[in-house]
Amino acid sequence: MEIQAKFDHFNINVTDLERSIDFYGKALGLHEVRRQEAADGSFRLVFLSDNQSTFRLELTWLRDKQGAYELGDNESHLCLRVAGDYDAVRAYHREMGCICFENHDMGLYFINDPDDYWIEILPEK
Repeated sequence: MEIQAKFDHFNINVTDLERSIDFYGKALGLHEVRRQEAADGSFRLVFLSDNQSTFRLELTWLRDKQGAYELGDNESHLCLRVAGDYDAVRAYHREMGCICFENHDMGLYFINDPDDYWIEILPEK
């Protein structure tokens, strides 16, 4: 059997949904396209889009979660390519104070979101 799969979405859990939506909008231009809430208010799901692909970033907020998420040594991360002047985008992220790692030799850097998830940033080309 040969399976043909297509990426749909990636989920991360967040402690402050509105803060995360704001961050992803300002830092990466992502915006909300769909929202779902449990009838009992125990969770909220917000799907963010880049308006260029069908891939979605799902932010999950859990009402009963206390404290920060323990990310441990997990080195999984999102990676986004940015159009335009890469150095200007990097300067903007530096002004935001969200750059957490830079590798100049490889020509890339990472930003971290409010819950400390790392996001790799690459130029479009």
